[in-house]
Parts: sequence; structure tokens; C-alpha cells
Amino acid sequence: MKSFNKKGDGGMTSLLFGHRVPKHSPRTEAYGVIDEANSALGLARALVSSQELKQTILTIQEELFIVGSELATLPDEVSRLKTVITESHTLRLEGLIDEYQKLVDMPRAFVAPGGSPGAGALDLARAIIRRAERRIAKLFHEKEMRSPEILSYCNRLADLLFTVARFEEKTGEKGRKTKGRE
Repeated sequence: MKSFNKKGDGGMTSLLFGHRVPKHSPRTEAYGVIDEANSALGLARALVSSQELKQTILTIQEELFIVGSELATLPDEVSRLKTVITESHTLRLEGLIDEYQKLVDMPRAFVAPGGSPGAGALDLARAIIRRAERRIAKLFHEKEMRSPEILSYCNRLADLLFTVARFEEKTGEKGRKTKGRE
């Protein structure tokens, strides 16, 4: 199957279940940013040292496909999806945050990203997730999505990515101490 049809798309794209929307729509922007974050996590997964962290990142990437699918679906059709993000996904992230925070001393100051290649990629993914969270909040507050669970999930995911970036700085290649302002 070809990935192009030589006709162009007139600046429109298809959501799941066939609805067409402008590529610049807030919904398209939201799931596009999730796709960016997923790609940044792919880079992070390739760079981090810990096999366990690699598996955690892969699981998150799979969950981001669920997030993207939900965002690419109009609110009235979300029930047609096989899987959506639920509180259990968010609770799992909270458990991971607790686990990783036991392994590192969390900084009390700003941290300049890039203490190691893997940590830098994780911090990039975190910043992209924060941008996605802002785009998703707009959809939610404009009643373009019903469930607030994706917002909670993205918020905890950004917190987890900050935490595992500090873990990677401590345990990964070229780990270093962090400096910053109090």
C-alpha cells in the first residue's frame, strides 16, 4: 500500500472513523504533539542504560498510541475504541514515580537537561508531553473531549519522565551532579 496518492489533501486529515478536519485543528495539534513525544521517547529508549527503564519507556510508548487514538476520535465516538486511558494507567505511573524516587535524590533546584544522552532525551520528551498537556487541556475546556483522564495521565507522565531522567543521570553513561538555582 502506498503512503501517498499524488492528489494532496487540501490541508485536511482524517480522524478515526472517517471524519475529516483541518490539519491545523486543536485536535490534530494535540495528537500530533503526542506523536512527537512518542518519537522523543523512542530516542530516549535507544539511549538509556537500564533494560528495565527501556521496557518502561516501551510500555509508555504503547500507551501513547492509546492516547493518540483517543485524541483522534470525536467525543461521540470514543466508545467505539477498544482501549482508552483510564485511572489505572495513571495509577501505574504514580507507582513508578514512587519506585524511581526511592532510587535517586530528587533535586531541590532547576536542572539543566543533558546530564547524559539518555537523560537529555527523557527531558526533551517531558517538555513535549507538557506541551501536549496544554493542547489537551484546551480540548477539554472547550468540551472537545469528555474524559479528563488523559490530562491526569499526561501530567503524571511528565512527572515520571523528570524522575527517570534524574535516575538515568545517576546511573547512565556520563552521569553528573546537577546544578541550579534554589
